[in-house]
Amino acid sequence: MDETAGGQRDVRPSHLVDALADLARQMQQKAGTEDTLEKVVTAAIALIPGAEEGSISVVTGRTEVESWAASSDLPRGIDALQSKVAEGPCLDAAFDAKVVDAPDMSTESRWPHFAQQASEMGVGAMMSFRLFISGNDLGAMNLYNRAPHAFDEESRQIGLPFVAHAAVALAQALQRTSQQTAMDSRDLIGQAKGILMERHKLSAAQAFNLLITVSQHRNVKLRDIAEELTSSGQLVGPRGSI
Repeated sequence: MDETAGGQRDVRPSHLVDALADLARQMQQKAGTEDTLEKVVTAAIALIPGAEEGSISVVTGRTEVESWAASSDLPRGIDALQSKVAEGPCLDAAFDAKVVDAPDMSTESRWPHFAQQASEMGVGAMMSFRLFISGNDLGAMNLYNRAPHAFDEESRQIGLPFVAHAAVALAQALQRTSQQTAMDSRDLIGQAKGILMERHKLSAAQAFNLLITVSQHRNVKLRDIAEELTSSGQLVGPRGSI
């Protein structure tokens, strides 16, 4: 993002459109989920006024907050704090509002258990945006500044289209990761079947049924059973090693 003579980022509409288009091009590359998350955080800090630090967090069970990507230990610590006290801007953004602005953490009263500790950890201001909803999991993008009143309406107006682009890119990355995981699982199961077929002179169907039987008996995912066999050469069934 270009800077003006005074050192401020140029966020005029034309520059914003160009920046978002560039972000979209970067995100369309066949990167994994982790790489995409890191790109989103880096771009958010560069583009959105007031952002010194950033993170993308996922919320599960309405209270558990986990950092998927973070610019430093500060955002990770804030996520851990929100999980501990079960309140904070990230949780509100994920469930109740698209954008949550906390202009001065030292005087914030909406989250009494969270705000004081966050202020003591060095957060002056925070702005959170809802990023995605996937089943029971919700995601948020969080921005931080050590000074109060660092975010304004311009931060909101730039952040909203930013997260819209980021959500599409993240969905694509998650889909690619899911597809790759499925392919890896099929490969592992195929290798495990081959081992059993060779070792016990079984047909492909018989080997697969044996893996399923062990999986059900031990209440362990079929993929994990296959990985155990391919990595160790051992498979523990109902009557001992197979």
